[in-house]
Amino acid sequence: MKNNYIYIFIMAITLYLIRVLPLTIIRKPIKNKYIKSFLYYIPYVTLAVMTFPSIIYSTESTISGIIALVIGLIVSYRGMDLFKVTVICCLSVFIVELFI
Repeated sequence: MKNNYIYIFIMAITLYLIRVLPLTIIRKPIKNKYIKSFLYYIPYVTLAVMTFPSIIYSTESTISGIIALVIGLIVSYRGMDLFKVTVICCLSVFIVELFI
């Protein structure tokens, strides 16, 4: 039980430092274009890292998840809106899992 309090304390300090250190260290506007572009893409990369495994492993078989991902990428690249891409991906998972 005592170890749990230590773990919680370490997590609290870590989260606090992650949020406070950038505010205290960086006071001037960032002018470097490489750092600005790096900071611009962090939310997109974080979202991709969180959603990519759930796309593949949320179905009965990994193959149907991968096929739905590929079909979704192709359909979205062709310019369809999010609702149509979602419906097509769900249908592709349904069809693939019928045959597997």
